[in-house]
Amino acid sequence: MKSNLARLAPKADQDTVRRHNLSLVLRAVHDEGETTRAGVAARVGLTRAAVSSLVEQLMEGGFLTESGKTFSGQAGRPGTVLKPARTGAAGVGVEINVDYVTVCVVDLAGTDRVRLTEHLDNRGAEPAEVLARAARIASHALDSARQQELRPAGVTLALPGLVAGGTVRQAPNLGWNGVPADALFARALAECPDTPALPVSSENEANLAALAELWFGPGEARTFLYLSGEIGVGGALVLDGELLRGAHGFAGEIGHVPVDPAGPACRCGARGCLEQYAGQSALLRGAGIDEDAGAAGVAELERRARAGDERVLAALGTAGLMLGRVLAGAVNLVDPEAVVLGGVYRALAPWLAPPAEAELATRVVSGLWPRDSGRLHASSLAGDAARGAAALVVEAVLDDPAGWAEG
Repeated sequence: MKSNLARLAPKADQDTVRRHNLSLVLRAVHDEGETTRAGVAARVGLTRAAVSSLVEQLMEGGFLTESGKTFSGQAGRPGTVLKPARTGAAGVGVEINVDYVTVCVVDLAGTDRVRLTEHLDNRGAEPAEVLARAARIASHALDSARQQELRPAGVTLALPGLVAGGTVRQAPNLGWNGVPADALFARALAECPDTPALPVSSENEANLAALAELWFGPGEARTFLYLSGEIGVGGALVLDGELLRGAHGFAGEIGHVPVDPAGPACRCGARGCLEQYAGQSALLRGAGIDEDAGAAGVAELERRARAGDERVLAALGTAGLMLGRVLAGAVNLVDPEAVVLGGVYRALAPWLAPPAEAELATRVVSGLWPRDSGRLHASSLAGDAARGAAALVVEAVLDDPAGWAEG
């Protein structure tokens, strides 16, 4: 008889247990920001002696630092304050979008230490050339990181489209199909002078922005739908603090939900997709602004909206209505605590949210989404894909600090 139960892992040996406990202790300090050995012991359930031994190993490996004294007000000696190290292990995130490339380096605490953005028109360019440009920008960021005594553990690419196994299966707005992005980027990075070889992985940009919102945002919801408004419209679903990737890694493609099957042709090959009504290009076009104007066009769109331009307000109203219709279906399906508007939607939320909320109030059957409920809101400034990509590398270090030290 076939079983759907997961295969059991082999029995843990002493080394495996210690590696696991090193991760527990490092995560406890990371999550608290600063704490003491006693605080770690209370949180993870290990003895103070065991925690002290693990802390010493993590300090020797450059993962933790200690300083000062903290007084609890209780009997006993004050404890030294433990913090994640500001040097050593770090992560690199590289977001490649249609009209820009952003590289971000974060340290073990998740703090931005280097951030570089170049506005580039990547449409129509060969994938290898776009990835080579991104590698050159990343090389400059790595040089800055090295000057700050940071040692990146790897690179994560944040890419718009269907991404799995190191390959961009489809990215309609870039015109990419079947592009081995990880391999091409790693090769280009290796060709940059004085740049260390680093492991490269990739993920959908909306997924990574959602993770950044989860890890660095206000922490108001652990089950939410994240919308990333860019040239296209990306989506990601976080369920109880875990990203839902789907059976093949392609969950969240909300921008290609059809609003009108007879609507405008989409780059994906279908018609009437949401991004044809609410994507950046559609917003700019509807407002009478050059749809290829990029970030400058979005800034102009916001300026005109604040000035009360009727054409701009009408375009944003239509986009918000279409967003609301699609979101209502998603909310009925997965019952999130919140919907978070990121990317260009963050700045445009004051005009997009009211018509979207009206649709949600009408169409969501639970009755939990009335207007002004606050469940639909703009993302925090922390919720960007490059930072989420860099933090994903740091997460791997936190999972196994001993493995990274050995590497």
